[in-house]
Amino acid sequence: MKKRGNFLFIERNDDVYTLSMTPELQDDIGTVGFVEYMNGDTLNVDDTILNIEASKTVIDVASPLAGKIVVRNEAAISEPTLLNSAKTEENWVVKLTDVDEEAFNQLEEA
Repeated sequence: MKKRGNFLFIERNDDVYTLSMTPELQDDIGTVGFVEYMNGDTLNVDDTILNIEASKTVIDVASPLAGKIVVRNEAAISEPTLLNSAKTEENWVVKLTDVDEEAFNQLEEA
């Protein structure tokens, strides 16, 4: 099941929620040149996940859900353009657990 919020796709597989940039966000910001993840492993709604410097803007990407970060896309730090990829296995940002299922269900359908 896939939802969207804060210009991110959120895909649930069992109890893991993968957040990735929507094509609209990718187009709006342009080519990503720098990625910096925030410290900490717990997110609240609208907490900044990472800072992105791109060809068109500098942006803080905020989480549409609260949860625990279980993995970050560390490859994007050394190769930021992965976040511009059309491939979902490359353009993801973080994976969360401990997400309120009801909050996920209330997000917009993708």
